[in-house]
Parts: sequence; C-alpha cells; structure tokens
Amino acid sequence: MHLFDELPIRGVTLRNRIIVSPMCQYSSVDGFANDWHLVHLGSRAVGGAAIVFAEASAVSPEGRISAYDLGIWKDEHIEFLSRITRFIRQQGVLAGIQLAHAGRKASTPRPWEGIGTILAARGGWTPVAPSDIPFDANHVAPHALDEAGIRQVIASFAAAAGRALDAGFQVLEIHAAHGYLIHQFLSPLSNVRQDSYGGTLENRTRFLRETVSAVRRVWPESNPLFVRISATDWVEGGWDLDQSTELAAQLGPLGVDVIDCSSGGLVPNANIPARPGYQTPFARQIRDATGILTAAVGLIDDPKLAGEILDRGDADLVELAREFLRHPYWPLQAARQFGFRVPWPVQYLRAAPPDTPAREIVDFAETPGSARASEAKQSV
Repeated sequence: MHLFDELPIRGVTLRNRIIVSPMCQYSSVDGFANDWHLVHLGSRAVGGAAIVFAEASAVSPEGRISAYDLGIWKDEHIEFLSRITRFIRQQGVLAGIQLAHAGRKASTPRPWEGIGTILAARGGWTPVAPSDIPFDANHVAPHALDEAGIRQVIASFAAAAGRALDAGFQVLEIHAAHGYLIHQFLSPLSNVRQDSYGGTLENRTRFLRETVSAVRRVWPESNPLFVRISATDWVEGGWDLDQSTELAAQLGPLGVDVIDCSSGGLVPNANIPARPGYQTPFARQIRDATGILTAAVGLIDDPKLAGEILDRGDADLVELAREFLRHPYWPLQAARQFGFRVPWPVQYLRAAPPDTPAREIVDFAETPGSARASEAKQSV
C-alpha cells in the first residue's frame, strides 16, 4: 500500500493514509471551541490530510485534563464545533474527534504553567479513577469510582458521541491511552479493584468494552470508530503488547474499525526509547494477529519513513502530530516528494507544481447532522 492510496472504512473513504493526530491546545473556556481551534484544525485540513482529529475532548467537566480543555459534555458546545467541521469537510477532509476522560490525571495546570493537581480550593476538582492511587507525588489521590459512577461515565461517552454526530463529525476516536481514565482501568498498575472491573484481563477491559458498546449504539454503523491505546506501559508488570493484542481482538467484534497504537503515559519516569517510528512494531503485531486496521503514530515526520511503514504493511494509516504543528501542509509536500499529483486548494494553485489538479471548495449550507434520540444521552 502507498501513502496516497485511498482507504474505504464503512461508509466513508479516506483520500489517503495520512491523519492529523489529536493534539491538546489547552485554549478553551468552559469547554467551548473558539477561533483558535477553527484556524488550527482548518489549516491542517487545507494541508491535504485524510482525517483531521480535534483534540481530546472531555465527556464531562471533571474529565478534563485542565480547566482549559476542549469539551463536548453539553449541547451548547455543538454550535461552534459545527462551524469547524463544516470548514474541514469543505476541504474534502473527514472531520474526526477524540472523546476523552482524564481520570486521575485531571485538574492540572496547562503544561506550560506547572505540574501536579490543582486543588478544589484553587478552582480545581477531585479526580476520579478505578482505584485511589495517585499518578505521582505531585498529584492527589483520586476518588475510586463505584459501579454507579462507572455507569455514569459510560453514559457520558455515549452522550458525547451523539453530540459529535450532531456537530458534523464523521469519525470518532475513544481515548484509551496515555494514562487517562480508560487506560487506568486497563493497567494492573493503576487498577487494583476486586470487583468485576478489576483483577483479570477480562475484568480490566470491561470498562472499555462497555464504553465502546454504548458509543456504538449512538454512533451510526456507516461511521468509523477508532480506539487509541497505549500498547505498553514500558514498565514491568504493567499493561503490555500481548494484552493490547488480546484487547484489539475483543474490540473488533464490538464495532471498532481502527486501533491507534501509541504507548506510555500511565506512570512517570518510564524508560521509553523514543525515536522516529518507535511505536510502529505495536501496530504491526496487532494488525498481523487480529486482522484489524491499525494506525502508527510516534515521531513520524519524514515522508520516506511514513511511506516505508505502509509499504512494509506495518500499519494501514500513519498519524502525525508535532510535524503537523511545524508543517500544516505536510501531505502536499509529501505528495510532491513521491511524485503524486494531488489536488491543491484553488486559492493556492499559484504556488503549486505545474499541472497540479484543483480542489474546489464544497459548499455545505449546513453541516449534516443526525438527530439522536433524547434517551441516547442516558443510555449505557
């Protein structure tokens, strides 16, 4: 397969294999998207990727990493998100969003403002988690969720999926990586429960499986569903690749189309051998063992490396994050490097190589949405 091959998934077709990974901007007030998000996401859509994912969007206020996270926990968030998806889709790009809950890593400052938990007395809140184990010495012990609390979080994910649909998103990703709430349930290092949500692998994966099922009841069969996982904690005795592979096999029959293979984030100071493409072997093993589509992510910046990942069959898609911050039009540059004639926006044709095809703006009078049943917000 090639970087610029199309890929049909359910009722949509990706125009190439390049994805803009979700990247937190910490630029919201009360969860609302604003002009920053419109320009940030819109410019990457102009750049020619197949899917542009909005950042980790909190399914509840207490699920935010910081007070400045993007949110999708109330209907009022839909209006501006619709403006963003309308622009993304006008560029011929699929609009995606990542649904998230930070768990014990919630109520923190923005990354450039410090570390640790912001206490309630200073405007923060008490984080929740599967067990009352803090992330590190700078974080408070979270409140361990009871089963009623678990059901409420699952319902929040389902309700957020309904809002995402109404806002015009076409692709959904559940964030189960980087040490956030779902990952905390998966790993035995952060989940020491003795009930049906802890202990065995079957029990530790239950929360994610129930979340996927609840989301799929709201999310249309024609729309793709991704799940981002941390394939390993990089710590002995923690979550690892073999467990991730078994999890992927469980998720496919539940309606998950793509496993987005990242790693780490559960514990501080893990020894992570970060280098370009270092997480690609995870995508390869999961793809080979289960047959499910996988996405490779992690310091992929060179078009040659991205192309090799796909040529070898290591993954079906590549996701870029930091490189898209440096170069919003990376796909157009990569196409030129590989000698592919991909369409450019008509407004930019004067800067394009000779004989470049034009990409016209698609006029969406309104972002198509799908009215969801009101009871879907409460379903689990």
